[in-house]
Amino acid sequence: MRRVMGESTYDRILDMALMLFSEKGYKGTTMRDIAAKVGIRQGGIYNHFKNKEQILEKLIDEMMKSSALLSLFDSLDADPKSYTKGKSVLAKIATTFKLLSFDPKNEALFRLMIQELFRNQTVRDLYHEKFYQENVKRLSSIFFRMMQDELIKSSDPLMLANEFFSPLFFYQLQVILLKMDGKSTSSAVTLFEKHVDIFWESIKAGNGYGGRTSTLF
Repeated sequence: MRRVMGESTYDRILDMALMLFSEKGYKGTTMRDIAAKVGIRQGGIYNHFKNKEQILEKLIDEMMKSSALLSLFDSLDADPKSYTKGKSVLAKIATTFKLLSFDPKNEALFRLMIQELFRNQTVRDLYHEKFYQENVKRLSSIFFRMMQDELIKSSDPLMLANEFFSPLFFYQLQVILLKMDGKSTSSAVTLFEKHVDIFWESIKAGNGYGGRTSTLF
């Protein structure tokens, strides 16, 4: 078990690494940079992490586990009848995405992921395993139960989950980019609610027209 001082240093290493990775990129940040921000000697980092890659893995792993979105799905899974609330379930998910857009740590993580997805296999693996695949799988399960109770039209639940999530990622990116440039986010934040309205109208049972129109474009 680490001492209190060790725990504080451990947490500061993660906090400073996240800040530097999001600003300078993973490759552009050195262990010396992190140590300087934490206020310790470079060798002190190795008391907690064996290398920079382990810092990145731990950072993303811990933030994925504490994600408000994953907590939301935990609460939905705990209530076997949560899916019967239909549209309100999707509204909660969209609202969580919107709120995360204004969370400093989540913003830093999002910026880090955007920078590193195309050049870092570790980031891609963690993103797919811990966030994308897990969330799509859990939402597809909710859609499947909605179909069984005929709350929504029969379709491919996995495809529905992908179609619902994809615009939310894009809107989150838009909000973060506007914030970075000091521009108003008022028009972007309304997109989350509008997406839920349009998406639900396209999939709900008995909406009076055949087929389902994708909301991606």
